[in-house]
Amino acid sequence: MPHVVTQACCGDASCVYACPVNCIHPTPDEPDFGIAEMLYIDPATCVDCGACVSACPVGAIVPGHRLPEEAQRFVDVNAEHYGHTQDDLVRFPVPRDKRLPLAPISKPRAVRGGPDVLEVAIVGSGPSAMYAADELLKQPRVRVTVYERLDLPFGLSRFGVAPDHTSTRTVMNLFDDIARHPNITIALNTEIGRDVSLDELRARHHAVLWAGGAPTDKTLQIPGVELSGVQSATSLVGWYNGHPDFVDAGPDLSAERVVVIGNGNVALDVARILTGDVDELAKTDISRDALAALRSSAVREVVVAGRRGPEHAAFTLPELIGIADGHARVWVDPADLEGVLADGVGDPTSAAKLSLLQEISQRPKPAEPFIRLMFGKTPVAVVGQEKATGVRFVRTGSDLEETLDTGLVLTSIGYRGVPVAGLPFDENTGTIANVAGRVTDGGTPVPGMYVTGWIKRGPSGFIGTNKTDSGETVAHLLEDAEAGALSSVG
Repeated sequence: MPHVVTQACCGDASCVYACPVNCIHPTPDEPDFGIAEMLYIDPATCVDCGACVSACPVGAIVPGHRLPEEAQRFVDVNAEHYGHTQDDLVRFPVPRDKRLPLAPISKPRAVRGGPDVLEVAIVGSGPSAMYAADELLKQPRVRVTVYERLDLPFGLSRFGVAPDHTSTRTVMNLFDDIARHPNITIALNTEIGRDVSLDELRARHHAVLWAGGAPTDKTLQIPGVELSGVQSATSLVGWYNGHPDFVDAGPDLSAERVVVIGNGNVALDVARILTGDVDELAKTDISRDALAALRSSAVREVVVAGRRGPEHAAFTLPELIGIADGHARVWVDPADLEGVLADGVGDPTSAAKLSLLQEISQRPKPAEPFIRLMFGKTPVAVVGQEKATGVRFVRTGSDLEETLDTGLVLTSIGYRGVPVAGLPFDENTGTIANVAGRVTDGGTPVPGMYVTGWIKRGPSGFIGTNKTDSGETVAHLLEDAEAGALSSVG
């Protein structure tokens, strides 16, 4: 049986580089590899060689005959993205002239010209920073210094991935390998603006690559969000992952119902942790303080409420499969899916999500604590006096109101970058002004200044998205080095 990509897929396309038969792609219509929520193996083309298994940094690719029970659905998910099922392949093999074109892969070339030793500073040590460092270190004349504010590196992959997603967290092993390169130095506990200024950094290096991410949440603009009992889902993620900025962000878990506003992957993460088996969580890297709080939690239901309909849910298909077929207890009210048919959804990923949601809605209501997914609910106010006691919603597109009682409201409507002193900032997008990674001021490139990651493109994509994104920025940095357009080092 062919190999299968499963839930842990980070999308960084390392497997694509390794595949000798070009059978790994995002979707049949071949969008940008850098924005796909996961990659899929075409079972008609796969020769079962296993090269992708060794290349995958998170262990997401498994031989079909070794899939655990909870991952069996991914066999059909992979096949259906190419317009066939496993049964079809036996009866109707796919002709070679109908298979997808070669993936957009380019090999690095040696940089000619520029300084004898190219000194590059990278601010931040998350996935975008480490993928950029990896790309830079393919050039023997480059020396990289990474400046990290915290006492531990790797940012989102350490402090943003849910502790029960152990496979996804293993991407840090790749970053550890990069950090062992002799031409890289990681300076921990070093904050730009406190320990060293941006001007000093620019004077010491030919180029500075800012990879500071999007550290704040978008604000939910409704009455009552200032009440006690309302906090961002991001703060909860930081709390249970032991992020030093969120040690005091522990929530009040005395209410029986938690309402999460927004239904992206982070919303599903916090819902799953709040309703998870505490003994199983104890086997992970979850904060011990968080574990103790979860043991005494009174939460019986976590409602994840999305403004749009189920066909437009923000969570990814792999995340939905993870809670549907894993150990999470999840429920969807069939009334929330009325009038929406999977056959009427053109996008294959959205259709697959909707089909799975319909399957979940036909299951019996699970035992407590459980997750309830709600759709078509626009929040209009958090109600309460000094403390939140509920959330008032209207049915999206109507004036029908509903209030859900709760003592804890978590907002999860996205992230936003913050201005960096000395760099031009685009308030509309929440990013440092740039063109394809080159920082610009009034449209003019700022010599020697570059960006990558969320502070470059906005808070979109996944861990692996940063590989493509950083590759673009580094390619332009190296072009500028060859052209003699970088800053001089004093």
